[in-house]
Amino acid sequence: MAAHLVRRCCWRHFGAFIAAPSAVPASLLVPAGKVAMARALPQAPLASFHTSSPSSWADGFSVKEQVEDSGNPEHKVIRELIETATSPQELFQLTKHHALNSNEASLIIIQLSRLAALKNLETESILQDEGFQQVISIMDSQISQVWNNTLLNLLKSLYSLGVDSNKREMQSVEQEVLWRLRRLTFRQLASLAEFFVAKQVKESRLLNEVIKKLELRWTELEGTRTVVALISKVGHISPALMDRLEDKALELAEQFNPDDIRKISLALAYQNRRCVPLLRALSYHLIQKHSELSLNVLLDLIFAYGKLNFHQPQVFQKIATDLHPHVSTMTPVEVTRCIRSFSLLKWLNLPLFEAIAQYALDNTKQLSVTHLCSIILSFARLNFQPSGIEDFFNMVHELLQGQLDSLEPYLLTDLVWSLCVLQQAKAPYLQRVLAPDFHAQIRGDQSFKAQNLRLRLININAAARLESPSYQGPFLPAEMLSATQPVGEKVTLLQSSLREALSGVLGSQDNGRFNVHTIYGWQIDAEMMVNSENKPLPLKDFAAPHLLRSEGTKPLPPGARRVAFLRWEFPNFSNRSKDLLGRYVMARRHIKAAGFLVVDVTLCGAARQVACLPAPGLAAVILSRPPVRQPEG
Repeated sequence: MAAHLVRRCCWRHFGAFIAAPSAVPASLLVPAGKVAMARALPQAPLASFHTSSPSSWADGFSVKEQVEDSGNPEHKVIRELIETATSPQELFQLTKHHALNSNEASLIIIQLSRLAALKNLETESILQDEGFQQVISIMDSQISQVWNNTLLNLLKSLYSLGVDSNKREMQSVEQEVLWRLRRLTFRQLASLAEFFVAKQVKESRLLNEVIKKLELRWTELEGTRTVVALISKVGHISPALMDRLEDKALELAEQFNPDDIRKISLALAYQNRRCVPLLRALSYHLIQKHSELSLNVLLDLIFAYGKLNFHQPQVFQKIATDLHPHVSTMTPVEVTRCIRSFSLLKWLNLPLFEAIAQYALDNTKQLSVTHLCSIILSFARLNFQPSGIEDFFNMVHELLQGQLDSLEPYLLTDLVWSLCVLQQAKAPYLQRVLAPDFHAQIRGDQSFKAQNLRLRLININAAARLESPSYQGPFLPAEMLSATQPVGEKVTLLQSSLREALSGVLGSQDNGRFNVHTIYGWQIDAEMMVNSENKPLPLKDFAAPHLLRSEGTKPLPPGARRVAFLRWEFPNFSNRSKDLLGRYVMARRHIKAAGFLVVDVTLCGAARQVACLPAPGLAAVILSRPPVRQPEG
């Protein structure tokens, strides 16, 4: 009964609105050429108005659009002719045989844009055609009467056809859209913003206003498709809008399919937005609801997690397990992208890495040198040695033979450094990067990239001296062995506790050193020396070949030993593992090869380290603390 009453009220109100020409000018009700039709509207259009669904209004159609679209047979015919036209000339002929209004002229321009895209037509000839000039003139003369949806499609078509943004008709359309922004639906605003971003329209007043409207009306946002599209295409323009979109995505996380999760994760990664609550929610629903994931989804997800440094072990395990059967069919680009992402996350999955090593052996002809370098760098980061280590590195040395000079200096340095980590660096590699002409290019360069390269060269030089007895040179000169140290590095709890405990044991400051920077490019957290009776000796009296400048000259007494305390924090280990990352494994090897007794100091499992100490009286330096779990995310 109530619904019936509402329909009667709508009928009465709408009928009075049309029947009162003095209240509203006829020109505002219908475009020119349709006034007679408006005065004698039949009952059918009104019936169609009452039966029209609200979804049509959501798409931007007004009541007038519904009535006019269904109530004029002549305009229906014209519209059909426009839609079925297969060439620009057919469309231009319509201007000669029919009196077009602005809506029909707009539809012709839209159809021209569609045909140009489908048939790869030359848009310049279309824009210069006399027929196009006539059509755009008709459209411009009655621009205020073009329907909302048509107006938006018209604007997009003009951009697609390459109409000059300074042209008067173009500015007229943009201004009309600007005036109507408050009347557009949220979906239309989102579509317009997506189009501008896709077309890389910059410094547009209209785009700025559309973004502002989206920010203000974000509560109208409904449906996963619009949320995903805005996050992936528009969110990077406005941080404020992206904050709202992340909140909405968190609300709808349960409804996203795997491809939606992939797009959102990639968008967050590219924008470097580490929204932990949203990433956790997406990860949870990915594990709980989606058992089968495509290769693209798997690769993009692990890439996004790696770029954002977001740790979710359950997701990593699922991705690694699901990727394993696909490895043999993947391309070299996909393989290197996959393994690089896992290495960034410090996640070592042995079956997957073994499969990738076997892939490299089976596809040597498809692998480029760059692809091979990416695989070696990833293996070195996690200190992974394939089970078929001899076959694998024989293949590596064979492919790299004669290719070193073609590599960019930074990549070549990383490659040789990684081979040193894996203890596979041969003399030709060492000679290439330690040659004077190679490191001469970074002398005096204080950039971060150059300093990082310099530090790696020092590590390579240490590997050549300490781990390659047959290597005869060249080596780095002494002035190259002092690496720039990081400024303002935060002191950790373990570091301060170690120093405090050792200070009480040493008795005198002369008996120990802290934060020792060696010529090998590695830092020793604490150093001391004990005699054959395990009593501390003053360090400054004795020669220190591991330092660039030694204070003393005396050789070590018989039975004396140097002790190096190396502090290992959670970031030094593989994810959820007790294994050190490759660089720290090499650091430990080098310090030990330099003649030190190495004491590993960690927050957990410290009691096991006491047995490594040279004297029971020094046991206090190892702090018995409860294990600390690494936080997720």
